[in-house]
Amino acid sequence: MNGLTDVAIAFRPATAADADAVVPLIYSSGPAAFDYVFGRGRAGRAEQFLRYAFAHAVGEFSYRSHDVAVVGGAIVGAGAVFDGRQTLRFTLAAAKQILGFYGVLSGLGVIARGLRVESVIRPPRPRELYLCHLGVAPAARGMGIGSALIGYLMERRQDALHDYVALDVAVTNSRAESLYLRLGFESLLLRRSRLSTAAATVADHRRMVHRRR
Repeated sequence: MNGLTDVAIAFRPATAADADAVVPLIYSSGPAAFDYVFGRGRAGRAEQFLRYAFAHAVGEFSYRSHDVAVVGGAIVGAGAVFDGRQTLRFTLAAAKQILGFYGVLSGLGVIARGLRVESVIRPPRPRELYLCHLGVAPAARGMGIGSALIGYLMERRQDALHDYVALDVAVTNSRAESLYLRLGFESLLLRRSRLSTAAATVADHRRMVHRRR
């Protein structure tokens, strides 16, 4: 499934010390959506929040929610996988982190924008295994690392409780969509977006699923 030839790749859970390598990869998985929610019109602000949240031991953006791909001792890929049973816990953790980072007044605006994004990128249901925050370092793309990472995350976490694996991809990210199709994902539906600020415009997104064979 991984498509690798002569690249030796290893996987491991992320640690808090991986922030410098992993946070840019998380951000690269959806920069427009991250800037819309967390940017507040300031360049780099979304990544600053992601770095803050990554350092925490709980939450969707926590280092504990991510795994990394390593080649030659360097982190070249990262991703997260969870299901809807964790949604409430992640939502509460995110609210606490947002208010702690932005303060109450600005934080409430960030939370409101996050809820609006959920109309386009919907949280998973309990029986969905959800892949997200998938990123590969630019210099390592085209080597099969993304395929290997997705295969690893699916095999490590999928169990009998999950009906299928799901992910969302922006319609502007045709390269990623092509990869998912090659890996056996199929397009389930298209969610239209009208979300835009001075910082970013969130594209329409496709929900794609990989069903049990």
